[in-house]
Amino acid sequence: MTSEPGPSDRLSGDHEHIDYRFSLANERTFLAWNRTALSLVAGGLAVVQLLDAVDPPALRRVLGVPIVLLGGLLAALSFSRWERNEEAMRADRALPRSILPRLLAVGVTAGGLAAVVMVLVADIG
Repeated sequence: MTSEPGPSDRLSGDHEHIDYRFSLANERTFLAWNRTALSLVAGGLAVVQLLDAVDPPALRRVLGVPIVLLGGLLAALSFSRWERNEEAMRADRALPRSILPRLLAVGVTAGGLAAVVMVLVADIG
């Protein structure tokens, strides 16, 4: 009786071979999610540090800090997504669904709406 491969099997080499192109494509996707996460962190920090024209400064933090947090969460969850996809491919199962695209879409939409509110409040003040 054989069991499904786990994370330790993946590292030790006791797993079934998959076409390396699929594994490399999974890795490229992981790296793309991390580039997006890094962009969010950098963008959030830029909002907090570089938008001097927006007063009060708390308004910059209201927009910037959640963007930084979204970037950190995205980076953390992307590894789990990569690992689940890798295990599913090795076990010849369908790839699991991911919450990451929805999380990113909702987060960026909320950030965009917050930016619009910031602009409107800054114009009023």
